[in-house]
Amino acid sequence: MSRADDSTRALHEALPPPLRDVVDEFARHLSQVRDRSPHTVRAYVADLVSLLDHTVRMGGRVPADVDLTVLRSWLAKQRTMGAARSSLARRAASARTFSAWAHRSGLLPADVAATLASPRPRRELPTVLRVDQAAALLDAARRDRSGREPPGASSVTPDAPTPDASVPAPERARPTAPAPEPVETAAAAAGRRPDEDEAVLLRDQALLELLYATGVRISEACGLDTGDVDHGRRLIRVLGKGSRERSVPYGLPAQRAVDEWLRRGRPVLARPGCGDALLLGARGGRLHPTTARRIVSAHAEAAGLPHTSPHDLRHSAATHLLEGGADLRAVQEILGHSSLASTQIYTHVSVERLRAAYRQAHPRA
Repeated sequence: MSRADDSTRALHEALPPPLRDVVDEFARHLSQVRDRSPHTVRAYVADLVSLLDHTVRMGGRVPADVDLTVLRSWLAKQRTMGAARSSLARRAASARTFSAWAHRSGLLPADVAATLASPRPRRELPTVLRVDQAAALLDAARRDRSGREPPGASSVTPDAPTPDASVPAPERARPTAPAPEPVETAAAAAGRRPDEDEAVLLRDQALLELLYATGVRISEACGLDTGDVDHGRRLIRVLGKGSRERSVPYGLPAQRAVDEWLRRGRPVLARPGCGDALLLGARGGRLHPTTARRIVSAHAEAAGLPHTSPHDLRHSAATHLLEGGADLRAVQEILGHSSLASTQIYTHVSVERLRAAYRQAHPRA
């Protein structure tokens, strides 16, 4: 459990019983009725606990004490503490969701947050690799197979939160948080057999190729099972946000990397209990998203690139698709965006890159 989770738990336990109970009821509503992901539930609950802690400090003891004055005071305090505009916007959204639910449930006399204003987050352009940089990253991963894996790529991070067992499964169950593996020390990594080293690097190659080829989120990639790969049509079946399922195509390089991993790498790392997970950690469990982030970062560093995250590869895949002539609606479908507005940010990226190339190349720019 992270330090932030510990802080939220401590604040939750310190709330008066009526407020503590409403937090638990709201969490159940989000997970069981709204079918929100564990990550989303944690974020909304943390925001609500912070709001109710502020309510108590202003003299409140029951849910009905949360009013517009309390909400505005809470957001103002967050702003003075240095919260970013995006964080304030998210917390205001959490407050509006809670207020609407509490009003429908009879816990609030009115939907007090319906008129709550929040700052519009700045729409910053995402970090995007050039095509040659993406190629360098994938080439570096292939070259690494002739030696040891990049330092830090096999490290594992703190425990993932345990999903709520009471959440009903959709038609295709949302992948649960991968069971965390013990942290692998440098000595343990050095003691691996040569075939295990090779398997880890085959896994890394498959991960990087899939991320760039499909633009999937890192949680979606780590949640893939072997049965989600349609080798004949070169498609993967992805379960995204809101339990929305989509099929995403991938190309020949990704196909070769995945086939090689399944043929020569996965059988080496697989352990009893790993199930059908497509990507495995060095100890045989389902690959953890945070470990995957370290893998991407380590290989980018080995390729001489600036810090690169899996989401940067997602941004890069989308931008390169648009620059190659792909339709915006098709890119929206590939990325799993519910709104076209989320995809349109990549058109701005392409325009900015075009302007930069013009300024650099045109004699009268």
